Amino acid sequence: MAHKNKTNYSPYKARQEARANPADKSPKALMGRHKKPEHIFELNEANDRLADIFRNHEFNLVSHEQRHQLAHFYRLLMLNQEKENFTRLLKLRDIAIKHFIDSIIITKYTKLQFPLIDVGTGPGFPGIPLKIMFPKEKILLGEGVQRRVEFLKHVRSEMNLPNLDIVGRNINKHFVYPVNGAITRAVEDIGNTLGNVISCLQIGGRVYFMKGPGVDPEIKAAKENWGEFYKLVEDVAYTLPHTPHERRLVVYEKIKHQPLPEEDDGEHLLLEELSPEEKRRWAEKYPNSAR
Repeated sequence: MAHKNKTNYSPYKARQEARANPADKSPKALMGRHKKPEHIFELNEANDRLADIFRNHEFNLVSHEQRHQLAHFYRLLMLNQEKENFTRLLKLRDIAIKHFIDSIIITKYTKLQFPLIDVGTGPGFPGIPLKIMFPKEKILLGEGVQRRVEFLKHVRSEMNLPNLDIVGRNINKHFVYPVNGAITRAVEDIGNTLGNVISCLQIGGRVYFMKGPGVDPEIKAAKENWGEFYKLVEDVAYTLPHTPHERRLVVYEKIKHQPLPEEDDGEHLLLEELSPEEKRRWAEKYPNSAR
């Protein structure tokens, strides 16, 4: 169940107001406007352009086949952007650097643990690029907005991505499907995310935060509030190659279980395509949480 919007801001109302008054350049009006790509490259040209961009930025972590899949994902994202408003990045170069390189470059600095859940994946970042990089590993995409969930299902089907599960809900302490890793590029505070994955992450499991450089206050607060259950194991500062974009990869390891919360009847686990054996193991391990 998606969290309710507790503010007075309505994206739908903002879009309606923007359409009614296109001359309005206020921040609220601009936020509500649906931006569409001016041009969408065909698959082969997108692939060639990605090759040039990756070469210019000395990004050599992807194979030819993986780059072709990223080009395919670019097209699906932009074609969908014609109808929806999933990303503010509309140029191939920006998508290549700020979505693709940004999502994948962390594999240069840390070792991911699987099964891995992408918490608040949006239209699939970093989850889809990581699935392209690790096709045999189980990855789960957690997303509470239904239109994004439908898009992720479409991407999975069109790209024939194996071992990829879509979790159609917000991830919180009531989500108990066991994973060994959680990753997020969302802006949510570190402490909030640590609390949201406490029930699903196994002992020794890791939470990977893809953050900006000014994350120290969040790290300090997380130590005070969650130091009993997590320890900080990695803190890597880096820059996207040949750009001014600074990043911090902050990784926590779970060291202690927290008692499972009481079952929340208002939250339902919508996890697709579990095998019968996985469902059996899950129900045995968490008899009060299986739905």
